[in-house]
Amino acid sequence: MAAPSSNTCGVMERSIRDRVPPLLTDLYQFTMAYAYWRTGRHQEPAVFELFFRDNPFGGGFSLFAGLHDCQLFLRSFRFTDEDVEFLRSVLPPATDPAFFQFLRGLDCSGVTLRSVPEGTVVFARVPLMEVAGPLAVVQLLETSLLCLVNYASLVCSNAARFRLAAGPRRKLLEMGLRRAQGPDGGLTASRYTHIGGFDLTSNVQAGFLFGIPVAGTMAHSYVTSFTSLEEVWPQTLVAVSGDPDPVDFISLTKGWLRRVCELLGAEPGKIREGELAAFLSYAIAYPQNFLPVIDSYSVGCGVLNFCAVALALCELGYRPVGVRLDSGDLCRQSLDVRRVFRLCSEHFSIPAFDSLIIVGTNNISEQSMAELNKKENEIDVVGVGTHLVTCTKQPSLGCVYKLVEVRGRPRMKISEDPEKSTVPGRKAVYRLVDAEGHPFLDLVCLEVESPPEAGVPLSCYPLGCDNSAVSITPAQVTCLRQEVFTKGQVTHRLCSAAETRAKVQGSLQTLHPRHKRLQEPDSYTVALSVKLHNLVTEIQRGSSNDSNFLLAN
Repeated sequence: MAAPSSNTCGVMERSIRDRVPPLLTDLYQFTMAYAYWRTGRHQEPAVFELFFRDNPFGGGFSLFAGLHDCQLFLRSFRFTDEDVEFLRSVLPPATDPAFFQFLRGLDCSGVTLRSVPEGTVVFARVPLMEVAGPLAVVQLLETSLLCLVNYASLVCSNAARFRLAAGPRRKLLEMGLRRAQGPDGGLTASRYTHIGGFDLTSNVQAGFLFGIPVAGTMAHSYVTSFTSLEEVWPQTLVAVSGDPDPVDFISLTKGWLRRVCELLGAEPGKIREGELAAFLSYAIAYPQNFLPVIDSYSVGCGVLNFCAVALALCELGYRPVGVRLDSGDLCRQSLDVRRVFRLCSEHFSIPAFDSLIIVGTNNISEQSMAELNKKENEIDVVGVGTHLVTCTKQPSLGCVYKLVEVRGRPRMKISEDPEKSTVPGRKAVYRLVDAEGHPFLDLVCLEVESPPEAGVPLSCYPLGCDNSAVSITPAQVTCLRQEVFTKGQVTHRLCSAAETRAKVQGSLQTLHPRHKRLQEPDSYTVALSVKLHNLVTEIQRGSSNDSNFLLAN
């Protein structure tokens, strides 16, 4: 699939301006910005980092997503007169009016963003994004950037886990729009679940904006809206061969229904006429896209009606697509349905019945997806909604945005909870790869350090260990972050959803299976360089001296 056209990019950028205007942030960002401005510190160069503290869903990895929207957000960041007037009404009356003139002239022309590429496998505590620029501006960006990255990365990671649980063969359909947390949540979910490994979406707007293949046929309501064959109109269908004379499709289907019932030993009197009418009506409307849901009443009845209509379509030269199962034991039902398809194929010499697909949709979770793979079944496509888009196993990734440098000096948050302490200073991040091509450690260094070299031993301090150094020798070294925005412009080409999706699959393939296990994966190592570890230790020791300033002369 090609990269987004200029027209699509324009639509998406307008969408970002509508969805994520500068006021979509927390009030304290403005009160802090005012305090910086009031003391004359607003132009001081500052650096923030965005990262998360724990891998989601109890897993061994996450996927980084949302960068595309962050770049567009930065490019369009500016306050309107209406924005500024509203801020006048909510900030304290003592706020200096000149501050609002300052806000009106703000943009991101002084901001530089360095980031891990979107679609990369990432790990807890690794700085994913570095945002550098004037202190007041980069402070104002915090909430919006977190909002754009948190859910996108979480739902993309969730989709990747579903893909791993499903295996590579089965197609996956995202169908969670109606269960999503609002329209924007639904659209974001459709985009990033596709990037994470889903093949299709039911969301038409996502197809329009992001080029994702869309799919869907009918709901139970369509089937149950019919009661008799008298409601089918038109009642004829023209053959693919080009014969201009329309065929009485109802009579043709009735003939096939008798033959199917005879083949399977079924009683024609138990056939639901309304269901048959619904299938006929839909098949006449879409003879090349016939894929009904067959369990509105019972699968046993539904498969008979489907086969009769599908065989009639085949006789006229059309190719029915398949069926959808939406309740009960999907594995057992899929086996029963496939057995009927094979019997029809052999008995009536209709090869098209060998390629009919079976779609399964029934409140699928990651666990039920994994169980599906353990049982014998004939399901070709799985549709997932609620558990995918709402991320029921973990509702938030917990990304944070922390200050690490001001005026060229490192800054560190020191907490009684060690997990909430930050790592100071401007950094570079390297991924170290073993001789088999698997990443085994992410190394966080000070930016001024020389990069590690392939084949050269180095010492480092793994995070979360007993504060002792280890020695390692990488076979390959990759710099993880790159500059993607500077001087008000996007400096790295925006990728389509399909391109980022390919990036995800490539990144996951390099990951060792022990880190990809859905249950009890091995922990991936993230480590600090010796110089960065020494800086952390020095600042921690010095912090106790800072608390004595009141006692000084």
